[in-house]
Amino acid sequence: MNAAAAPTASFRVALVGVPNCGKTALFNRLTGSRQKVANYPGVTVERKEGAFNGPGGGRHYRLIDLPGTYSLVPATLDEAITRDAITGRLHGEPAPDLIVCVVDATNLRLSLRLVLELERVGRPVIVALNMSDLARKRGYRLNRTRLESELRAPVVETVAVQPGGARELIAAIDARCAALQSERAAAGTPLLEAPASPAAAVDAGAPVVIAPVVVPAQTSAEIEGTQREARRILQAAGYVEPLRARALARLDAVVMNPIAGPLLLAVLLFAVFQAVFAWARLPMDWISNGMAALATAVAQSMPSGALQSLLTDGIIKGAGSVLVFLPQILILFFFILLLEDSGYLPRAAFLLDRLMGSIGLSGRSFIPLLSSYACAIPGIMATRTIPNLRDRIATILLAPLMTCSARLPVYALIIGAFIPDRSIGWFSLRGLVLFGLYVFGVLGAVLVAFVMKRVTLRAGYHPLMLELPEYHWPNVRNLAVGLYERTVIFMTRVGTIILALMILLWALSSFPGAPPGATGPAIQYSLAGMLGRALHTVFAPLGFNWQICVALVPGLAAREVAVGALGTVYALTGSAEHVDAALRPMLAASWSLPTALSLLAWYVFAPQCLSTLATVRRETNSWRYPLIMAGYLFAMAYVASFLTYQIANAVTMKA
Repeated sequence: MNAAAAPTASFRVALVGVPNCGKTALFNRLTGSRQKVANYPGVTVERKEGAFNGPGGGRHYRLIDLPGTYSLVPATLDEAITRDAITGRLHGEPAPDLIVCVVDATNLRLSLRLVLELERVGRPVIVALNMSDLARKRGYRLNRTRLESELRAPVVETVAVQPGGARELIAAIDARCAALQSERAAAGTPLLEAPASPAAAVDAGAPVVIAPVVVPAQTSAEIEGTQREARRILQAAGYVEPLRARALARLDAVVMNPIAGPLLLAVLLFAVFQAVFAWARLPMDWISNGMAALATAVAQSMPSGALQSLLTDGIIKGAGSVLVFLPQILILFFFILLLEDSGYLPRAAFLLDRLMGSIGLSGRSFIPLLSSYACAIPGIMATRTIPNLRDRIATILLAPLMTCSARLPVYALIIGAFIPDRSIGWFSLRGLVLFGLYVFGVLGAVLVAFVMKRVTLRAGYHPLMLELPEYHWPNVRNLAVGLYERTVIFMTRVGTIILALMILLWALSSFPGAPPGATGPAIQYSLAGMLGRALHTVFAPLGFNWQICVALVPGLAAREVAVGALGTVYALTGSAEHVDAALRPMLAASWSLPTALSLLAWYVFAPQCLSTLATVRRETNSWRYPLIMAGYLFAMAYVASFLTYQIANAVTMKA
């Protein structure tokens, strides 16, 4: 009878590293398809676990890919999970036998502090120099043997994206665990048996013990001491950065300078808004002329009646009046994607951190707020990266004040109708007005943030820790894909929500018809006309006529619909020649300048679309914040429009 086979030793290995160091790519390289993805019990933090065998199959390894962290002093829930998993404080999760700290070989200064903190935990540590091929290619130099001596831990090179790029790491893990196995045997500690399945199941019902996400009492002297030790070790190991890295560091000294940095950011944003008008003129004319020709062709090819009115006034002119602004939206997105792909946006976040802290926010709020210039919904969802609950709620409430792209059609329509197409020096007057509207939105956000800091959501300043990526030439493919995706989203909205609302608005504007002997336009007697006159009593102090009041209602579903609604209402209201004319001349002929300025002020602060309020409800799990948002935005919009109209009216009368 054969003797029973000796059990295979099993070891738990934790992968730790700062975000974007290639840790997850290395995890995938080691485990292949033998991995499991779930959430930690009780929290929405992703948990990845996999398995692999050592050389010859002598030992079995359970590999846990922990969330990225900059330090074991947690600032976010992800970082708290990593700290507690390493120290064995998670319920049902024993501490790992071995820690592999993955560091970016092209950015050792960022990761070495984490390595030093991990060594103090008291667990065996292996340092994996990931992207080592890229570091050699760029000219980074390092004495790896001396670094091992200074850290008192094995240091191995890895290239996670290449086959065989983890071979040296596997050998180091196996050698270190062989030593642990010998130590266990000498101490009489029984070996753990390898699990039957590649990854052990997680008890989803077990409670998880997580320390509160607060920064423990650690003095700035202690933090600076760790940083000094990291710099000493790098110097002792002969770490040399290439000329390119030193040149980029000098560039950062300018870009993030407290004086030059904000000026550069202001110039960049100013140039963007100038380009929105200057570059978009020709393609906008093409779209406008094409839609007008299509409406004329349809009108001439069929008899007049309800169906012709639906197609020309409801669908073609309604949707076409929104579609014409696609070039301006794409130009705005082009610059946002350009700044993001080049690595500038995180630097802008650092640049504005202290300024935003003075009004009750943090630098982490910058990117969600900037995303809100595209649409408030992804901006609100991006606040999940903000660790402090108070900062997150404040950012969510401020996101609507960032001028989303849906307002751009309204701005462009009114500016094009009432602001002369002339230049002031090198700058377009229309571009200056558009830039001013964005600035007013930002000033409104500053005011609201200051009030929240002093009155409601009181809190102190939370320093920002964020990785600064390298500068890159923007990738043409990434830009093209981003613009294509935004075009698809916009066209989908035009073809679904906006088109449906235009048809509904046409129906409300057409029925019931005018009674016999009626002298005014038929739309005045329709359901839309009745609604507009009812709302006019509320909005008359703002200078809004009943046509504007009609357009405000579908604008609650999507901001762009307001332009199409005005196109539909005025097409059905005007005379025959006005039906065939462009919308801008109609507005210029029927609105006063104070009314136009008042409507612009309204849309700077206007209450958000319903989908945004629904997103706030989902993200905060409460109706309180959507109602607060809708209430304060309506109040600000009404007051701003009222003051704008009254002041502009008084100035116009004096002139």
